[in-house]
Amino acid sequence: MNITAEISKVLNHEIMKGVTLLDIFIFIVIIAVAVIIAKIVRLNVRRALKEKVPKTTLATIEKLVYYTIIVIGFIVAIPYIGFSLSGLLVAGGIAGIVIGLATQTVISNLISGLFLLAEKPIKIGDGVSIGDVGGVVKDIRVLSTTIRTWDGIYVRLPNEKVFTSNIYNYNAHAARRFEYKVGIAYKSDADKAIKIIEELFEQHPLILKEPKPQIFVEELADSSVVLIIRIWAPSSEWYGVKTEMLWKIKVALEKAGIEIPFPQIVVWKGEEKG
Repeated sequence: MNITAEISKVLNHEIMKGVTLLDIFIFIVIIAVAVIIAKIVRLNVRRALKEKVPKTTLATIEKLVYYTIIVIGFIVAIPYIGFSLSGLLVAGGIAGIVIGLATQTVISNLISGLFLLAEKPIKIGDGVSIGDVGGVVKDIRVLSTTIRTWDGIYVRLPNEKVFTSNIYNYNAHAARRFEYKVGIAYKSDADKAIKIIEELFEQHPLILKEPKPQIFVEELADSSVVLIIRIWAPSSEWYGVKTEMLWKIKVALEKAGIEIPFPQIVVWKGEEKG
């Protein structure tokens, strides 16, 4: 904002009758003080948010705070040079309505972005699911959030949608649980199978001891005895552990002679009467 240009515009277009040099001096002092305060506040905002928000978002917040304080100072100072605020308020009110209607979505995204920055339900690097979009958060700006989907596609979401949607954050908790359903043949020893799988839990360095893994018989199905296996792993490593353990369980059970059957139907015919 060019303060000198604004002052020159006011002096050239407004009636200066009754305005003294002291009034002009006060006007200039108020503007100067507003600029100084704006710079100090902007510096403090930068220090407070430097490690908490992305650089692009921080720059936007700094400018918003800086110019808001200068505008407030200008409004406070302008009566000293004989400018009536009544006409300014009427014109500003009409202009505000027009601009508000035209920028309703932008303002909504801006406010939502500020709430997201304050609430912090997500941060850069988190694996999330927002509405029908899932992936890794790559950037959080004042107006929008960028997500790289699991397929590597970058998606820009307006912050209003992010703020009003259900957010599933897969990294907010330090640990994450996953589970398998493993069927073993009825003729196999279920207790032995459970013991073998528990030994695999003990051997793996990334399977957490607390919360404790669980394994139990869930169902006596048509073709198998169904075991439920629930495992906790660090959120940053859970997918690798999940894919690794499923294969290890299969191999270990087969080596122990425990059959993992495919779906089958046994047809029994009664003895024919002679």
